[in-house]
Amino acid sequence: MLDFGRSDDPHVQAQLDRLSGLSIQRGRLELDAIRELMARLGNPHRKLPPVFHVSGTNGKGSTCAFLRAMLEAQGLRVHVTISPHLVRYNERIRLAGELISDEALAPLLAEVLDASEGLSPSFFEVTIAASFLAFSRVPADACVVEVGLGGRLDATNVLEPDAIAACGIAALGIDHEKFLLAPDDGVPDDPMARIAFEKAGIAKHGVPLVTMGKRYPQQCRAAIAQISRSVGAPMVELPMDAEEELSGIALPLQGQHQKQNAALAIAMLRSQSTFAIGKDAIRHGIASVRWPARMQRLSVGPLVGTKQVWLDGGHNPNAGAMLGPFFAGQRIHLIIGMLDAKDPAALTKPLSGSLASITAVPVPGHDAHGPEAFVGAKAEPDVPSAIATLPQDGLPVLIAGSLYLAGEVLRLNDEIPD
Repeated sequence: MLDFGRSDDPHVQAQLDRLSGLSIQRGRLELDAIRELMARLGNPHRKLPPVFHVSGTNGKGSTCAFLRAMLEAQGLRVHVTISPHLVRYNERIRLAGELISDEALAPLLAEVLDASEGLSPSFFEVTIAASFLAFSRVPADACVVEVGLGGRLDATNVLEPDAIAACGIAALGIDHEKFLLAPDDGVPDDPMARIAFEKAGIAKHGVPLVTMGKRYPQQCRAAIAQISRSVGAPMVELPMDAEEELSGIALPLQGQHQKQNAALAIAMLRSQSTFAIGKDAIRHGIASVRWPARMQRLSVGPLVGTKQVWLDGGHNPNAGAMLGPFFAGQRIHLIIGMLDAKDPAALTKPLSGSLASITAVPVPGHDAHGPEAFVGAKAEPDVPSAIATLPQDGLPVLIAGSLYLAGEVLRLNDEIPD
């Protein structure tokens, strides 16, 4: 399964095999297991450099990428943990600027898995424990931590106020309904307000909480404000004109939404007092950011040849709302692989005015929608076959629908994230 990763290193693979015996996520989110696991490991989450903690439905990974780029442009060493990985599990743990090596990863995972015996932790809980343990042992100046699922009961929320420099909430939308909309006491009834409530659960007393402000529906703003007041987290709302600061900077990440993510990251840096980040570092960091499989123009390679091919891991309505405007006014060929738990119209409806063709492909190792889920789609057994059968008409190609599919595409095109 691509969730757990594959490695050419037999020692790493042995630990990934142990990980594969764990659930992706337990049926109900809670923090008891991760807290106990942290205690068994010596509470490494209390020994970290200052943390920037980011939640949200869409854009939290990009926001983390912008944070890392600007902090590093200031000359700081930065630890990062993100999810999911695209090609190699190592992508989930970046130590002082470099992906964790196989030599360090194998014993790290073994130590955490050994310590977790009897706890029945999830895959993600072990991963976060390993990340924080590694972060506590390798010198660095700051950490950037992406929430995995939700926020309030996500494993990363084991972090305590003293460890955190700033929290941020990226764009909000309905996703992971099984977990984030599950019945619970003391939560909002409105679905979007509930999503905001869960994402804002990372708020901590005395720690700035930076939000997208009026870009959220009113019920989301109200839910976040209530959480902010209840825990004593000073709230900073991103002004509607915040993106104007980015004028004159060529953002490597495509789409208007990435300007909002960059503005959120800048506001997070300015909200805290631990680090002074200069204007030059902000501009250089924004201009140099890299974040694979988010509206990424693929390079010439063995999979795509010289075709104009775009890759995006988006799979929900928020992603569709971003893709639609990007391709408005032009015709494209869509190659889509989407998990069968996702809404097949999430991407095809916003893109309907641009679609010259739709080709449905499987998502390796996962249950995915067949061609019947997409109106007018044909089927191909894999992405190479889908590309090979496209007409030679010069139209751009978009490959989208799943980050798991995106990882396979990057692997096939020799664009392994580093």
